Amino acid sequence: MGGSSQKTTQKTTLGKTTTANPYVVSKTNNKGTTSNFVQGSAFDTINNFVNSNMNNLLNDYLNPSLNSTTNQALLNNYRTNLNKETNKTFENNIVNPLSNRNMLRSSQATNMYKNLSNNINDNISNYTNELLANSQDRSVNMINQLLSAYLNGFDVLNSNQQQSLNTSLSNATRTTDTQMKNSWIDQYAKYINANANIVNSVAGLNASGKSK
Repeated sequence: MGGSSQKTTQKTTLGKTTTANPYVVSKTNNKGTTSNFVQGSAFDTINNFVNSNMNNLLNDYLNPSLNSTTNQALLNNYRTNLNKETNKTFENNIVNPLSNRNMLRSSQATNMYKNLSNNINDNISNYTNELLANSQDRSVNMINQLLSAYLNGFDVLNSNQQQSLNTSLSNATRTTDTQMKNSWIDQYAKYINANANIVNSVAGLNASGKSK
C-alpha cells in the first residue's frame, strides 16, 4: 500500500521539411506547416486572376452588357476578321476579275462597295444581338471553368502540404520523460512526521523549563 506511481510524458519534435513540386512549396517545422503556390506557376496565375476578377465576372453575369471586357473583345475580334476576310474575298473573286476584263465601271464598283459595307454592318448587328443574348451563358461557363481550376489548385496544395507533414512526422524526434509521484499515503506520512517533530520540539522546551 501507498507505493509511488510514475507519470510518463512523450514529446514529439517535428523535423524540418520542405516539399515542393512545380506548383506548390510546403514547409513544415515544429510550429506547423505553411504552403504557397510557386510564383508565376499556372495555379498561382489562376488563383490571382480569380481573386482579382471574380467580382467583375459575377457582375457581367448579373448585368449583361456589350461594354463588358469579354463582349468587347469578342465583338472587336469579330469585326476585324469580318472586314478583313470579306474585303479580301470581294476583291479577289469579284472586283479584280471584272476589272481585268474591263467589265467594271466606277459607278458599279461604288455600288458594290456600298452593298458590301451594308452587308458587313448587318452581319455585325446580328452578331451583336447574339453576343448579348448569350452573354450570361458565356459568363457562367467562364466562372465554372475558372472555379474548377481554382479549386484544383488548392487540391494540389493540400496534397503537397499533407506530404510535407507526413515526411516531418517520419523524421520527428521523440523523447520520453518519466516522473515519480508519491501516493497519498506517502504524503500523509510526511505530514505526520512533520507534526511529530513539532510536538517533540515543544515537549523538549517544556521539560527544559520545569528543570529550572
